[in-house]
Amino acid sequence: MLYLSFIVIFYSFKYLSAFKQDYFQFTFYPYNMSTSELDPTDVEILKLLQKDASLTNKEISYKLHKSIATIHERIRRLKEQGYILRTVAILDKKKINKTLIAFSQVLLNDHTADTLSTFEREILKFPEVMECFQMTGTFDFILRVATRDMEEYHHFYRKLGTLPRITSVQSFFVLSETKSDTAYPL
Repeated sequence: MLYLSFIVIFYSFKYLSAFKQDYFQFTFYPYNMSTSELDPTDVEILKLLQKDASLTNKEISYKLHKSIATIHERIRRLKEQGYILRTVAILDKKKINKTLIAFSQVLLNDHTADTLSTFEREILKFPEVMECFQMTGTFDFILRVATRDMEEYHHFYRKLGTLPRITSVQSFFVLSETKSDTAYPL
């Protein structure tokens, strides 16, 4: 019985010391509460969530040896400050039958603000376009396009061709995927 009491007391002190450390950090030394700088704990939280956003606060607290309340507060703050934009599920493109991936380079006939903003506004309406980047170099935009097959891509290509002020579209089709990562290096 004495041994069991010792274990309970030991873990109580261990938990309280972790709580005290977190409490003092946020109550008396609000290093991260008002600044947009990331401390090492914030970085570790972001790394974990980028790998698996389904981790619970409890699981993260266990991995980082912080209290659940601290993890909850930090994640709330990271969302509030715009570090975490949204939480999404990454789907298997084979299971949803979107295996034809193309990178399409788009050249516009002029670079006025109106032309650029019109293209950007219109491209948002294309569900096949996964990403759109304005680029330097020969082409103005590069699109990452996901379709079921060449027939669906051809349909997309015809719709894209109806947009005003497009001079040319050059597409490259993915043969195999060596790396596809959604996590930014921190």
